[in-house]
Amino acid sequence: MNIPCFLIPVIVGLMCALFGYLLGQMLSGGNALDLKSKLDASTSENEDLSNKLYLLEREKSNAGSNSLQDDLEACKANTAKLNATISSLQTELDLHKAKHASAQSFAAVSEVHIPFDEKLASEVFGKKIKLDDLKIVEGIGPKIEELYHNAGIKTWKALSETALEKSQAILHEAGDRYIMHNPATWAKQCLLAYQGKWRELKDWQDGLDGGKEND
Repeated sequence: MNIPCFLIPVIVGLMCALFGYLLGQMLSGGNALDLKSKLDASTSENEDLSNKLYLLEREKSNAGSNSLQDDLEACKANTAKLNATISSLQTELDLHKAKHASAQSFAAVSEVHIPFDEKLASEVFGKKIKLDDLKIVEGIGPKIEELYHNAGIKTWKALSETALEKSQAILHEAGDRYIMHNPATWAKQCLLAYQGKWRELKDWQDGLDGGKEND
């Protein structure tokens, strides 16, 4: 099979356009299905280019022309670029799958209902514990609990998912008397309460100083 030399630049141009399109789409953050489609398309194009490369190798061995040698080198260069694109797409696809699996796992845990065992909590702490009482947290009193309630944070689960920066902002907005408080452990304390890990929470709190970890 003899491939006309004038078709080689056309093939190379199409391949470059494909590279640009795939890289542009990849950087825009497509979903896993898009990445898989791009990867399949790139793999198919790579197979076609490999076939053309093989044919050019045969033509070169038969004809030995300088023009065919140039076409062969161009095809080799584009094959290398396409292989790099395929590798990059595969990496992007793997990362996307890993992030998606992690997000699904977190969402599944978040949706699990953990029943509140008032009896067990009260036995561990030696006092009556009410569901979603934010004052269970070492460092939170009635006034700070009220600040969180006003901010729409009214449950252990909600506070456990509150970023440290958000808690600091709530305290700062309340005035100078609240800035001295350090909420670094509050989210984790609420997570343990939400998960019903009362003994672990109590043991940890015994080593805290006003809700702060000792240096």
